[in-house]
Amino acid sequence: MGFASTWLEERALFPEIIQEPTDKQTGIIVVVPSYNETGICKLLDSLALCDEPECKVEVIIVVNAPSDASSESIENNKLTILNVEGWKKENKTCFFRLFAFIADTSLAGWGVGLARKTGMDEAVRRFNSINYPEGIILNLDADCLVEDNYFTSVFNELLKRKDRKACSIYFEHSFSGDDFPEEIYKSIVLYELHLRFYYQGLAYSGFPYVFHTVGSAIAVKALPYIKAGGMNRKQAGEDFYFIQKLVPAGGFFSLNTTTVYPSPRASFRVPFGTGASIEKLTKEKSTTLFTYNFLAFNDLRLFFAMTDDYYNSSPEELYRWYKLMPEGLRSFSDEKEWINKIVEIKNNTSDILSFKKRFFGWFNMFKIVKYLNYVHQIYFEKKPVEISALELLENTGTDFRSKDPLKLLLYYRSLEKS
Repeated sequence: MGFASTWLEERALFPEIIQEPTDKQTGIIVVVPSYNETGICKLLDSLALCDEPECKVEVIIVVNAPSDASSESIENNKLTILNVEGWKKENKTCFFRLFAFIADTSLAGWGVGLARKTGMDEAVRRFNSINYPEGIILNLDADCLVEDNYFTSVFNELLKRKDRKACSIYFEHSFSGDDFPEEIYKSIVLYELHLRFYYQGLAYSGFPYVFHTVGSAIAVKALPYIKAGGMNRKQAGEDFYFIQKLVPAGGFFSLNTTTVYPSPRASFRVPFGTGASIEKLTKEKSTTLFTYNFLAFNDLRLFFAMTDDYYNSSPEELYRWYKLMPEGLRSFSDEKEWINKIVEIKNNTSDILSFKKRFFGWFNMFKIVKYLNYVHQIYFEKKPVEISALELLENTGTDFRSKDPLKLLLYYRSLEKS
């Protein structure tokens, strides 16, 4: 009976898919959803060029398709399997074991969430067979590339660290080359700058759990994966929701010593995210991407800065603190409901540290996103991403004056790698 046997019986969608026994030295399993990805060998070449870690590695490719997939996409999925099998024959000395299968897509709502869950559950099953709850499940997309220290960084920074459970891996989109039209590269600069401005805006606000939520750059140990309930079935945003389940358990961190290179390509497969944003920008031939107003993060900063005061206040004094909250936050949070929540949190915590943990478990990323969307309908106007990004730098005392999106992006990247 392995550590995950009961969970797999109750929560896994499918019975065992891969029949070959798991090598007892396996420490890392990469899960790759693949839909209409005939060029997947580029990813395999990138993985094969990586430095070999001090454990065995497996790669699981989950070839899948939604119920409304075209006949051409279905045929391309079959070609993907042939291409993978051909790659295996030509790379017999490769250090990782490679498995690929066409998933049973008879379940309703098939999409990237179900594809990731199918592969990640299978990875858990393989770690369960060798009773290794510390085993790492890595997520990639079929159009990604990785830095050559990808496996060794994950091994050293996550697998060898007992205090760490999961991580978000540093990523960079390509913004030049011959693979895509020039407008794609210009659009991805704007979109990645938006992601990094949002990340730094959260950090500026004082929110303690600031992490990127990019599905192709997530790693988690097998036991924390099942304790979080496993991957969800969402057709988009599955990465965001999954990370929000992992973070409160602790041991989540940003791994910045290696890099995942997601594709900048446009996509119509999901309603939001990188591919959808690039599709919209290029279709509209837009050179402007509007993002959150810096002032919305500044209001959050004022709000979060008062958490010590909330803890040290009586219920009567909380009414005064509520009146001092920025107008957008007061409008977003009903007075009576807000005060009752603070009192409830205080009554269930014994010190300021536990109060803050519970407070930010309530006013979490879900609530922050709702707040941001709310105040930008009423109180703030969204701004071009380069303007908001520059305003944030100015308000943190950074002497950076260029409005060029690429220069801003490179500077924002440096903030995360430093």
